[in-house]
Amino acid sequence: MALHPHRLVFALLCLLALLTLPGCSLLPPSLGGTDKQSHEAGVPDDGPLAFTLEVQAPPDITEYLLKNLELQRFRRFPGLQAQELSRLLGAADENARQLLATLGYFSPTLALDMTETPEASAEAAHAIVFKIEPGAQTQIASVAIQVTSPDADTKEGAGQRARIEKQWPLGVGQAFSQAGWDDAKGQGLRTLRQRRYPMARITSSRADIDADSSRAALAVDYDTGAAYRFGALQVQGSERYDSDGARRLARLPTGAVYSEARMLDAQQRLASSGYYDAVFLMLDTEGTDPEAAPVTAQVREAKLQKWVFGAGVSTDSGARLGIDHIHNRLPFLGWRAVSKLQLDRKAKLLSSDWTALPDERGWRWFAGALAQRETTGSYEVNSARLRSGRAKNDTRIDRSAYLQYDYARNQGVNAPPSSSALSANYSWTGRYFNSVANPTRGFGLAWELGLGATLTPQRDPFVRMTARWLHFVPLGKVTLEGGSGRTNSVSRDSRLALRAEGGAVLARAGADIPVTQLFLTGGDTTVRGYGYRQIGARINNNLLYGGRYVAVGSVEWQRPIALRGNVTDWESTVFADAGAVADRVGDISPQLGIGAGVRWRSPVGPLQADVAYGVKAKALRLHLRLGFAF
Repeated sequence: MALHPHRLVFALLCLLALLTLPGCSLLPPSLGGTDKQSHEAGVPDDGPLAFTLEVQAPPDITEYLLKNLELQRFRRFPGLQAQELSRLLGAADENARQLLATLGYFSPTLALDMTETPEASAEAAHAIVFKIEPGAQTQIASVAIQVTSPDADTKEGAGQRARIEKQWPLGVGQAFSQAGWDDAKGQGLRTLRQRRYPMARITSSRADIDADSSRAALAVDYDTGAAYRFGALQVQGSERYDSDGARRLARLPTGAVYSEARMLDAQQRLASSGYYDAVFLMLDTEGTDPEAAPVTAQVREAKLQKWVFGAGVSTDSGARLGIDHIHNRLPFLGWRAVSKLQLDRKAKLLSSDWTALPDERGWRWFAGALAQRETTGSYEVNSARLRSGRAKNDTRIDRSAYLQYDYARNQGVNAPPSSSALSANYSWTGRYFNSVANPTRGFGLAWELGLGATLTPQRDPFVRMTARWLHFVPLGKVTLEGGSGRTNSVSRDSRLALRAEGGAVLARAGADIPVTQLFLTGGDTTVRGYGYRQIGARINNNLLYGGRYVAVGSVEWQRPIALRGNVTDWESTVFADAGAVADRVGDISPQLGIGAGVRWRSPVGPLQADVAYGVKAKALRLHLRLGFAF
């Protein structure tokens, strides 16, 4: 008897499904019955339904099974008969048990019921009801972690094992799932590979399941392999720029214990130096001496000169247009020069900054010039600045020492006299955050001290001091229950962001200090609810001008956002800012801004959107900001 073409195709697909089911004991969600997969299997995804499928189970399990049951692939198969469908149901029972096992349910009770719905109004010719009682979810009864290492008895080796045990996410009493088990093993392996043991591997792993008692005994064995230390950095692809300069920029310490974070930091420093368009660092693990493993930096050099045109918008200064010219090796001098022309609503700026490659101790020479026309308080200010000195940037600490010349010419009714000054300055910045781009823990501290004297209209000595501080204070975990088949909860830190800033210029009362050395505050990064630098000292006729003293404080509560039980990269915030500027300490009167906002943890840093109410300004203001800087 000849088979109908539809039935022949159906029989072949059933055979294929039955052959593949035994190998799907731990079928991941990505292998489920989606419309895309049905299409790839030759099953139409836009035809009439051959049957409807209802899964009666707890919501998370229902969602998971409807997404991954093989039976779903055939729901639009044309000409599907009841006999053929019955054979599919036989395979669906085993498929469902295998899927439930990945979630930790090893003793479910399943019941399949199929009825015909011949009525013309029916959605499909057959209706299938899948009743599932998952039973008790398997709980973890014990966890055994074994680490084999040639230096297991050393302090470093013991510390690595302790870190794995401390960070192990699957503790006794938690629910077992295959995805959670795989993630836990992988996390332990990553912990080893991140520091000292880049060749670590899993030698064995076991999940012994007792279905009768719904208990799981977990065991994993790691072999760390040899302990590695950094050897010399070898630069490949460098033609135009000095390879020794690249090594000094990377600051990868020869002889130090291998650290993935250190290598990534070195890679980032080379990439952000401007000399290279692409950088990739790789540890040589094929050599014979792990105590001095070479690191290869594969680079693609940037052009010698480059023009960059940009446009943007800021809630502080409005629309902005910028033109940059970059010269990576000035003739005769060999320094890198970045020259900028920037135009926005508040300021017009022309600048050029020159930097040398660092020496063997990490110090580099720099020089810069700036000319600017800017609205400063109630006045238009034409200013110029010349600066030259040395700077050193370490992993956490930046420091610089420099001489600076300032000139400011004030324009407007009853404007203060023009003035100039020369100062010697030292600055120090320490960043102790858990992330450079998206910090959630740690603190930052910065201070600067300048000793100088005005040159015009008369000579007066002065001292300028500033300090700023930012600290993230954990408030405990916000627990977000897993969804879409994930049975384990996920925790993320809620925190306070505490910020403070202060500054003072000490000089005789009548000294004319250039306004570029005085203080104004307000805006996206200081006191929200007020315009950019719109908080200052008041002089004749209540006009706004820079002051000799500034104080700013902020408290912000940051809390993660969950959507349908899933962790997101969004956070909500509420905050209160306060800031004041005055010419005398006794005149300081804080202005308050309160508001709320959201944060998105983007790959390039946090995107911040805040709505703040300035209590004294009596107005709402939107503040937008991209990136984190301290």
